Amino acid sequence: MQTFSHPRYAAACRRTALAVALGMSLAGTAMAQSNASGVIFGRVDASRGNTIHLENIDTGQSRDITVDSAGRYRASSLPVGRYKVSLVKDGQTVESRDNVLVAVGTGSDVSFAAGAAAPTNAQNLEGVQVVASALPAIDVSSVDSRTVLTAETLRKVPVARNVTAAALLAPGTVLGDSRYGNVASFGGASAAENQYYVNGFSVTNALTNLGLAQLPFDAIDQQQVFTGGYGAEYGRSTGGVVNIITKRGTNEWKAGVMALWIPKFLRSDPRNIIQPSDNSLFQYRNDNKSWVTEYGAYISGPLIKDKLFMYLTGDFTKQEGKTIGTATAQQVAYYDVKSPRWLAKIDWNITDNHILELTAFSDKTTEEDQVYGYSYTPTLAEGAKRGAVNLKNYSAGANPTPGGDFYIGKYTGYITDNLTVNALYGKSKSVHDQVPTSASGGACPIVSGQYRNAGGALVRPPACYLIGNLLAPGAQDKTHGWRLDVEYRLGSHDLRVGVDNQTLESYSGTSYESNERYIYTLAPASGQIAGRPDIQFPTGTVNYVDYRVFKAAANVKVEQEAQYIEDHWQVSDRWLAYIGLRNEQFNNFNGAGESYAKQRHQLAPRLGLSWDVFGDSSLKVYANAGRYHLAVPSNVAIRGASASIYSSQYGTFTGVDAQGRPVGFTPYGRVYYLNAADGTTPDPRTVAAKGLGAYYQDEYILGFDKQFESNWTFGAKAIYRNLKNIIDDMCDSRPFYTYAARNGINMDNAVLNGCYLFNPGKGNDFLVDVTGKGNFQEFKLTKADLGFPDLKRKYLALDMYLEHQFSDKWYGKVEYVLSHSFGNSEGLLKSDIGQADPSVTQDWDAPELMLGANGNLPNDRRHQLKAYGWYQASPEWMLGANLAIYSGRPKNCIGVMPGDPIQYGEAYFYCDGKIAPRGSRGRTPWAYQLDLSAQYRPHWAGDNLTLEANVFNVFNSQKVLGRQDLGETDVGVADPVYNRPISFQVPRYVQFQARYDFSL
Repeated sequence: MQTFSHPRYAAACRRTALAVALGMSLAGTAMAQSNASGVIFGRVDASRGNTIHLENIDTGQSRDITVDSAGRYRASSLPVGRYKVSLVKDGQTVESRDNVLVAVGTGSDVSFAAGAAAPTNAQNLEGVQVVASALPAIDVSSVDSRTVLTAETLRKVPVARNVTAAALLAPGTVLGDSRYGNVASFGGASAAENQYYVNGFSVTNALTNLGLAQLPFDAIDQQQVFTGGYGAEYGRSTGGVVNIITKRGTNEWKAGVMALWIPKFLRSDPRNIIQPSDNSLFQYRNDNKSWVTEYGAYISGPLIKDKLFMYLTGDFTKQEGKTIGTATAQQVAYYDVKSPRWLAKIDWNITDNHILELTAFSDKTTEEDQVYGYSYTPTLAEGAKRGAVNLKNYSAGANPTPGGDFYIGKYTGYITDNLTVNALYGKSKSVHDQVPTSASGGACPIVSGQYRNAGGALVRPPACYLIGNLLAPGAQDKTHGWRLDVEYRLGSHDLRVGVDNQTLESYSGTSYESNERYIYTLAPASGQIAGRPDIQFPTGTVNYVDYRVFKAAANVKVEQEAQYIEDHWQVSDRWLAYIGLRNEQFNNFNGAGESYAKQRHQLAPRLGLSWDVFGDSSLKVYANAGRYHLAVPSNVAIRGASASIYSSQYGTFTGVDAQGRPVGFTPYGRVYYLNAADGTTPDPRTVAAKGLGAYYQDEYILGFDKQFESNWTFGAKAIYRNLKNIIDDMCDSRPFYTYAARNGINMDNAVLNGCYLFNPGKGNDFLVDVTGKGNFQEFKLTKADLGFPDLKRKYLALDMYLEHQFSDKWYGKVEYVLSHSFGNSEGLLKSDIGQADPSVTQDWDAPELMLGANGNLPNDRRHQLKAYGWYQASPEWMLGANLAIYSGRPKNCIGVMPGDPIQYGEAYFYCDGKIAPRGSRGRTPWAYQLDLSAQYRPHWAGDNLTLEANVFNVFNSQKVLGRQDLGETDVGVADPVYNRPISFQVPRYVQFQARYDFSL
């Protein structure tokens, strides 16, 4: 937090502006540094000195770098922070630059040119308050697209206290579908295609790739958000990369406490959901509110000055409120959510050339829900208690979240001026739990549908279930990974090689609550069920019920390995070329520990070019091209490659009991196993196509950055992304029978899986047990045999920005993105229906589902305008603002194809008997949100106390963010849920915060 007092205010402003100017003095040889560190580089007149001395102002760590024969130097893998950089000749300091800010992944130029005078007061800048705008205005050493958010930015700009909210400040990022929780989409990709790191170790959801583990928000020192063009050291992402560097201890003992309060009475009423078909009340939400409190504290300092440092922080968040369910659910839940988080970091400067970092943090959330009945008619009224649900690290979207315990160790060794070694190891464990307890003490079945009672009235069955799908007991995730990076400078080449391995293990799965589900349906007059010739109900049958059992749980694992090499080649003083190559290997294992999908030698070239046009860093033109791979998430193995049961038994009944179970159930027809899930483990050779290609995307970026006057920068870049290959599942047996008939293969005893992993849009080879006795035969199915169209997902964007560096009491940035995301596949997810099974979406199950699938994709927000900044109104008052305006999401009409050729019902891009192309039904409305903040730092409290108020969504805009796309229950029969809102903007709320920071 910037510190001003009345008599020092003017001088402090001048010194801050000077620090900014130093940070902007870019020229010469450069190489951007990623992962968890940064670079200082520059040019020196050899006649003035031949040694550069660097000293971390906060920790005392120092390092000497010899200037090479060309007058260049470069210090890599520097911990982020403030540095004093000195030019030394014959043991004497010639010139110094203080408060040089090293940001994660950024190169800071500090050059000492011949005859150049040191900036005024350059050796007396210790009082400078480093702010986010002190980052280099134009970094000519980079070819990627990144946004670096410092702790100062995150404290001065009104932003919700979580990593996703901060990442949404970056251009080209949009909030993902609400049914996936609080996750973001980067550059048109699905929300499951991102990678998240804390101090270099991945904290991405190990099971589904959706979301990340959180840490105490105030522990974030810098958050680096890559939206494209990142180097070969990063992989396993076709969306974006978020890299978080935590705070660390310094040579000054510091401590602080904070308290935060979001009162319920200052929350605006959420909008009710109205059923569009008849304007009836579907969900009463006006009273779905909560209050939030958060308490935190930290302490940091030197255990041994200049050598050993500690940083310890923790916060505790408590949220209480209620959620009234839909008119269908007829229940209300009172929830109590507790989120204790802590982080501890030890930094040991063993010597100036050897550094050891140890990080441990914990993110565990528990939720207790008390569930009561709720009546919508004749009046809104709460009923009797139905039970309770206890959750642990489990989200409202019914997905395990990656909260747990994380441990990370990192070593950095400056072996010589030109050789640096980084080694990292980390591991984590996340435990998930979901325990329902009904008021009656027993488990209740899931019930749905309607039937006619003895009096002929159409009624819904009674229901006492609390959850529906229940998480497998004992669910947990474990990860461990390590990486080794070696950097070597050879003349004008900065070479880097590395190995990056991680293993993700999960035990997870779901089952029906009480392992039962009953779907009540009115029987057709004929008594014949379409697609089930084994079922013929007696004449006069009025109702029937579909009794289903579902259970899928397994221990699954993914091994991910990668090797990379890269070269930052300073072709000339103005031209920097980046050449990189990443080689990745992915291996997926089923519940029996058998490999079922493996990709080897997935080569991902990365190329980039940066041109410092005038040689003074005032105009940079850059371009890059790269290929990026993504592994199949481990959740795929739970249902697709491991043993599971999903059975259906039709029957009649004579009545319904108090829990919704049918009385007098009489089965008809055979037990039918949906998707061939009969409780046996599929042979791993038959789960996926042979030689399954990896998921990958190609990306191209061309852009420029221009500085004008002293504090303004603007720029633009064009982005093109093309998804070239994906892995999804196909659930269509017809191509196998067609191929067998063409090649004279007897299929009478063949064993076919319900679904197969394959590469859509091309030919695939499969192994089929044609005798049922393990006699496998290869089926070489061409693209024509399979009948699917070419895969298509493309993203085009033009990103333009204007930034004012902090001066004249204010900082501001405005960014506009014009983009188009289109094709026939969103990628790992299917947001059209909120399907949360990454890589096994409904899209590619059969060719008929792809008719009309080409169009504007769910994350296509054509226009985005983002603006944020702050104004230091006086020494004691600071005002902040954050504005986001974005266009709506495409809408679809998903209905029933005439004849329903694959018996999927409401799943096709068909409505009114004809194709309804994806995204052809308009868009949700434009939305905007303005957040404002005011901070007061009273001079009488010694600038240690900060009182803050934030108002989020000032104008209480509650535009619809997502709507139901299910349009027909049968050909020409409108679905009453169509166009019903799913989510709105979060209503206006007010957040109060008090902080007290002090030195010990």
